[in-house]
Amino acid sequence: MLCQEVMKPGVECISPSSTALLAAQKMRDLNVGFLPVCDASKKVLGTVTDRDLSVRVIADDRPVSTPVSELMTGPVITCRPQDDIRAAQKLMGMHHKSRIVCADDDGRIVGIISLSDIAKYVEPVGAGETMKKISEREARVT
Repeated sequence: MLCQEVMKPGVECISPSSTALLAAQKMRDLNVGFLPVCDASKKVLGTVTDRDLSVRVIADDRPVSTPVSELMTGPVITCRPQDDIRAAQKLMGMHHKSRIVCADDDGRIVGIISLSDIAKYVEPVGAGETMKKISEREARVT
């Protein structure tokens, strides 16, 4: 199975100059906890999550006007739409990421694959193994 068969297309991005407040509002309105940070050409520069907002804004008592560029995580782990889904699973496990950006050859976002997509479209054993590898980061942190 190819990544393009599993990925969610039409992903909303946020600009690096956008504020933490706008990121939070966009996540609320889209009912998501993850936004790719992209330039005007949709090239992926980083990502911002609801956890990033909690830890890097609220917990640090920073203003909601803080630019996303100061909060985002990078570099972004990507796969290509024509890659086999097993390659994406391997990258997700290796980098302990529950989501992976699907990008074209120029680094522009074309979709997102989440752990829930893996569970939905890939055999249960493969999804479970990916989850185990992603979760290893949490075991090391505690």
